[in-house]
Amino acid sequence: MNAKISRREALAGGAAACASGAVTLRSAEAADPMAARMAAAQAAIKKFTGGKATTKGALKLTLPQIAENGNTVPMGVSVDSPMTAASYVKEVRVFVPKNPLPVAVSFLFTPESGKAAASTHIRLAGTQDVQAIALMSDGTFLIDTRNCKVTIGGCGG
Repeated sequence: MNAKISRREALAGGAAACASGAVTLRSAEAADPMAARMAAAQAAIKKFTGGKATTKGALKLTLPQIAENGNTVPMGVSVDSPMTAASYVKEVRVFVPKNPLPVAVSFLFTPESGKAAASTHIRLAGTQDVQAIALMSDGTFLIDTRNCKVTIGGCGG
């Protein structure tokens, strides 16, 4: 059989197939986007740490307790480390579980950095616990968590 289909019919059929597929492919993530964001943040933390335990102590995360505008929240991280070839901070990542992307910022350090400290401004989609995790040269991880209450949300919030 040699049926001819016009370009218009092919496009209409393709669009209908895409639309029906988009409607029927509703997942748990689409039903509860905040749960999906939290799960993505936990997965990102697990991937960064490799599932290893984190300890509190030498890492300090600074954030305001209340941020009037989530679009520009000042934050800083510092690690009490000798920053020698034998013992130094390799990386610090800041995780924001309620944001569309779970990692707000990542800082890389070397012994030549001299000091493991950095500051910037981040966006927060709303009130949340922000976590900083530092990877040390010996493969251990440090953690610090701070809650920041946001009165006007960033990230479209």
